[in-house]
Amino acid sequence: MLQQDWIMGAIGGLMIGSAAALFLLANGRIMGASGLLGGLIDGSGRSNLGERVAFLAGLILMPMMIIPLYREVDTHITSNLWVVIAGGLLVGIGTRLANGCTSGHGVCGISRLSVRGIVATLFYLLAGGVTVLVFRHLLEVI
Repeated sequence: MLQQDWIMGAIGGLMIGSAAALFLLANGRIMGASGLLGGLIDGSGRSNLGERVAFLAGLILMPMMIIPLYREVDTHITSNLWVVIAGGLLVGIGTRLANGCTSGHGVCGISRLSVRGIVATLFYLLAGGVTVLVFRHLLEVI
């Protein structure tokens, strides 16, 4: 199973990288999901509303469309709803503080050799590692 997971991860990475490059070439802007969503929420993205809605709808609808291809999807997500809610809120706050999310900084920032993107991605990875250490191994809630 590990071999298939590696291949699927590589294919997914190529797809995300290709989509980011195409978005940048076609629009001249970075494909950061948080920036696209933020522009819808604060109203600054009215000029390209359709593009933003289509992109975000694709993020939501595509996983639903491929569910029939898989017999079982194991996300390893915790059954503790409070941990899921807290995690979502913390990701949202971190995204605002960092002026972008992992798709903006990690995929697009690093590929453009952006110092801000590289530093933000390092902090994302560090924070994720510390979070797993604390919540899984010390507190045992996930």
